[in-house]
Amino acid sequence: MYDLVTFGEAMVRLTSPDFRRLEQSPTLLIDAGGAELNVAVNGAQLGLRTAWASRLVDNWSGKFIANKGRELGVDMSHIVWMPFDGVGLERNGFYHVELGAGPRASSVTYDRGYSAISNIQPGEINWSQIFDGARWFHLSGITPALSESAAAVAKEALQAARAADVTTSYDLNFRSKLWSAEQAQAANREMVKHVCVLIGNEEDFEMALGFKAEGTTESFSQLDPESYKEVAQRVCEAFPNIEMIGTTLRDAKTGWLNDWRTLLFDGSDFYLSRIYENLELVDRVGGGDSFSAGLIYSLLNGKSLQEAVDFGGGYSALAHTFPGDFNWATAEEAEKAMQAGSVRIRR
Repeated sequence: MYDLVTFGEAMVRLTSPDFRRLEQSPTLLIDAGGAELNVAVNGAQLGLRTAWASRLVDNWSGKFIANKGRELGVDMSHIVWMPFDGVGLERNGFYHVELGAGPRASSVTYDRGYSAISNIQPGEINWSQIFDGARWFHLSGITPALSESAAAVAKEALQAARAADVTTSYDLNFRSKLWSAEQAQAANREMVKHVCVLIGNEEDFEMALGFKAEGTTESFSQLDPESYKEVAQRVCEAFPNIEMIGTTLRDAKTGWLNDWRTLLFDGSDFYLSRIYENLELVDRVGGGDSFSAGLIYSLLNGKSLQEAVDFGGGYSALAHTFPGDFNWATAEEAEKAMQAGSVRIRR
């Protein structure tokens, strides 16, 4: 039924405009976002049949999130809706974004404590029904970081997907504001046992799985692809169920100028996209989710591994040019970008 199913938390996103700090801004831009919803939306924008499963409180913020996914082509019928108790003992999460410029980095803060999904319990979602006829399931390491019960449901979903012969992908997505490296590694090593395609950047592999790439800077702002290759090989040796590993490589020069490229490893060969030099960032949130979506889209459509990493690189590079979590680029634009097409105005 579905090409792609995702599961996780989405939040209401509040962004201060014009590179202002939140504390100085008289207005905030409201949107929705969250790693797994981003992947589902991006997949739908590329033409995949996608669904997102989660747990939300039935109030304005929950309806806002559901409406955003629905209007962008995602099946939102697998949400577990909880009644609003009137005081917010169980709630939907929010997050706040300040966009950086020059030497000032972008900043994200969360207001997601006691969120509905953190209270989700095994058995609440009918995975066998969702995965009937599905082709791909995607999850991120953010979801198990929310609570022990969310981690249990994440593992339940991965196991159900593999039992239904659904390809699984997992973006390590380490978030230091949610848990420690030690907690992340203990949980992720259990999750990864059920994963076909593993995704993460250099910080994710070190902090969330315990595999350090030589040559990383303290801030993870640069990485030589050669040092990452050794990490990918070690991870595949430790987890023989993994068929592919994908990553994004970022050289953060300033708050809005980055070099960007993507890498894919199939257990024997490495594939690299072109480098997108001096990529001007409108908004860097969701860049990795766009790589995941572009990679999944490519592999589901039978593209070669080189074509898949090239498309994922172009599509995720374009994601940085749109405000918000979601990627509004088309497949045609991604193909043009990966071929270093002209950026002259189209008339």
